[in-house]
Amino acid sequence: KHEWEKHGTCAATLPVLNSQKKYFGKALELYQHVDLNSCLLKAGIKPSSSYYRMTAIKEALTRFYGVTPKIQCLPPEKGEEAQTIGQIEFCFTKELQLRNCTALKSESNLTLADLKLGTEELSVCNDTLPTYYPSQVQ
Repeated sequence: KHEWEKHGTCAATLPVLNSQKKYFGKALELYQHVDLNSCLLKAGIKPSSSYYRMTAIKEALTRFYGVTPKIQCLPPEKGEEAQTIGQIEFCFTKELQLRNCTALKSESNLTLADLKLGTEELSVCNDTLPTYYPSQVQ
C-alpha cells in the first residue's frame, strides 16, 4: 500500500503503469531484467566477507548496463574501516529505458537523507573506502 501510494500513484500518469497490477508487474519485470548479482558475478564480485573497491563495482555496473547507477552505503561502524553497500538504484526514463542516475540540482541538498535502512542512514558511497558487498543487509 505504501509503495503504491508513495510512488505508484505518481507513475500512474503513464499508461503502462496506470494500475497497481501494471505498476508492480512492471517493477518485477525490471527487477528481473536488471539482474545485479549476475552482472557483478561476471566481474568477479560476489556477496561475501571479502572487500571490494567501490570504483570496481561502479565500473562493472556501468560497463554492463551502459548507464551509471546510484549506489548508497552504510558508513563504517565504529572501529571498522569498510563501508557496506545498502542500495543500488537504477534509473529509468518515462519510456522505461535505463538512464544515468545523476542528481538533479534540486536534489543536491540530499533530499534522500530521510532514507534509512535499519537505524543507520544510507549515504553516497566513498570511492576510497573498502566496500563490503553482503548477501543481505539487516
